[in-house]
Amino acid sequence: MKKVISGQELQEKIEESIQLLCNTVKQTLGPIGQNVIIDHSSYSPFITNDGVTIAKNIESEDEIIGSILEIAKEASIKTNDMVGDGTTTTLVLLQSLFMESKAVINEGMPPMILKKELEKSLETILKLLQNKILEPTEERIKDMAMIAANDVKLGMLAYDVLKKVKSFSSVTISEIPEDKIEVTYLKGYRFSSQLASFHFLKGNTTLQFHNAFLLLFHETLQDVESISLLLNEVLKEKKEFVIIANDFEDYFVQQILAISKQENLSCALIKILEYGFKTNQVLKDIETITHAKIIESKNYMTGSEIGIIKTITIDKNQTKIDFVPDNKIKKYIASIKQEAKKVEEEFDVSFYQKRIAMFTHGIAQIHLGAPTKIECIEKRMRLEDALCATSVSKKGLLPGGGIAFLQIIDELDLKKESNRIWKKALKSPWEQILSNAGMNHLKLEEKIKKEKYNMIYNVLTEEWEKISHTKVLDSYLVMSNALINACSIVSMLLTTTSLIVNEYKNEMQKENEYTQW
Repeated sequence: MKKVISGQELQEKIEESIQLLCNTVKQTLGPIGQNVIIDHSSYSPFITNDGVTIAKNIESEDEIIGSILEIAKEASIKTNDMVGDGTTTTLVLLQSLFMESKAVINEGMPPMILKKELEKSLETILKLLQNKILEPTEERIKDMAMIAANDVKLGMLAYDVLKKVKSFSSVTISEIPEDKIEVTYLKGYRFSSQLASFHFLKGNTTLQFHNAFLLLFHETLQDVESISLLLNEVLKEKKEFVIIANDFEDYFVQQILAISKQENLSCALIKILEYGFKTNQVLKDIETITHAKIIESKNYMTGSEIGIIKTITIDKNQTKIDFVPDNKIKKYIASIKQEAKKVEEEFDVSFYQKRIAMFTHGIAQIHLGAPTKIECIEKRMRLEDALCATSVSKKGLLPGGGIAFLQIIDELDLKKESNRIWKKALKSPWEQILSNAGMNHLKLEEKIKKEKYNMIYNVLTEEWEKISHTKVLDSYLVMSNALINACSIVSMLLTTTSLIVNEYKNEMQKENEYTQW
């Protein structure tokens, strides 16, 4: 059954949702922000101050509030997806923007007009913010990493790892039962794979071939007869061989196993565990590093399609191919980088970045442990924040702690209603950080204005620092995305007049309770 909510009832529910979400998350903002305990259905409750994790876990039994919550959460989730940080700042901005805008609408301004004015003001704010960008020097990036991790050791680990592998997408983190941190740097091209049969392992956990023949197929192989020309070329040399294809029919697998036993040759049939265009990309990558040729049609095989693999290591989940970089590979890397610029989806961007890393700097595996599982989860989140912050810092840094927002307030034309709304919103992160630290922002703000915004107060050390030498920093990409996403969600909520919810689940629950009674 559907229910329509509108008018004053809807406005009250929207406000209640915003307050529930933002008041819970904003207590974690800043270096002295508080933690939140999150109960989880799959494992033990854990403690965190990670904004997006907290936001995702906030729910309500009220189906109206629940629906609005999902929309409001999108602001922090989008910021996290785009830049990996700034989720709490996004919600602090969102709450202030919404409450101030609502007051203006109650005084008579049409919501759609206010929406447009807020968006125009945002354009001005982003331009002003660009003028405050600080050069991302190595020292500043280190400071940024330590701030994001809220820990010197984890921050420096994130900085050191990304200095070597260049991209966050090239880093994997796994949890271990011991209280230690280990980093392994891996070279070679790796892709998710599956052996067509465990019989190829011959009782081992991994297979490794050197200077083996390689055949690449873009399709599912069904019968050995269809590739007999190439197979005969391979068998003449009495060398190990590997076939990589989209998939293999059982009959084909049995035939190859019989041939390898008869010829006393080691071999492997590998299925690529990617889908769609990614399968094609992996095949092209392998083609480039092995000088094999992808066989699209079995009607035109000549024998020139056979490649040589320097070293290949295969286990039940992954295949690694070692290669020596040459001019062909360098040109190929350049083409991948050009393709990556056209990709928009974050998941696909990560796929391209990981491929580039494997061709160039390699990838890093971080093994992270702590005395307890709960602490390990919390430590992992802080490390991920540090890696994200370090990764985006190269695009430019800003004076942190909300100071960059304070710097641009005086440059806004406060005759405009929308700029007055933004003025209060831009102050909100700074005020919240100090509130969480138990400090009064008014006295500190007076001194900052007196110093013409050339000084910044470090909440953690309780010391004043010059802007030019401060260790309190934010990423420009993070802050600009926080502004954009907060404004986007607020604009949608302000111009929403009705909500339609499905009460089917509630009706079923009532019916079940009645039946039990």
